Amino acid sequence: MNNGNSGPSGKRSGRSFRRRTVCDLEECVRVLEEVHQGDGYPVNWPERPGDWLSHASLLAAWVAELDGRLIGHVSLSRSREGDLAARLWSERNGVRRELATVVSRLFVAPQARGHGIGALLIGRAVEEAQRLGLHPVLDVVTSDTAAVALYERLGWELLATVEQQWSPHQTVAIHCYAAAP
Repeated sequence: MNNGNSGPSGKRSGRSFRRRTVCDLEECVRVLEEVHQGDGYPVNWPERPGDWLSHASLLAAWVAELDGRLIGHVSLSRSREGDLAARLWSERNGVRRELATVVSRLFVAPQARGHGIGALLIGRAVEEAQRLGLHPVLDVVTSDTAAVALYERLGWELLATVEQQWSPHQTVAIHCYAAAP
C-alpha cells in the first residue's frame, strides 16, 4: 500500500510517523482532548484517557508528527468478542473473527488537518495488519462525517450501519467498515 511516504522513517514534507512510546501518552491525551472539544471524539470522554489509548487488546500504536509536533494517533488491536465490524467481516467471508484486526483511536489535531495525516496513519495501520496476516476493520459513529468521508475515500467497504446501546441512556448509530481486499 502506498501511504504517501518516502523512505523507511515515514517522512515527507515535514510529516512523519513512528511507533508510539509511553513518553508520548501525555501529549496524545492533550491532542485527544482538543479533538474531543472540537469534534466530539471520542463520543464519551474516557475516565482514564491514557488507559483508553493503551487498552489490553492493543497490538501497536503510532503517532504522527508535523514539523516535530505530535499531531495524530492511530492504533491496531486484536478483535474482541464485542467488535461488530470484525464479526460482520468474518461472517461475510466465512473466516474466523480472530483474522480481523481493529483500527481504532484515530485522531488528528484540528490545526493539522488537510496534510493527509489521517490517511497516513490509516495506511500505516493497514500495512501492519497485512504484515501480521490480518484484515483491518473499524467502526465509526455515523455523525462523524469527516471520518466517514476519509474511510470511503480510501476505499473502505461499508459492511453495515447499526445502532448500538452504549449505556442505558445512550444509543449510537455506527458504520462498520472493512479495508478493501
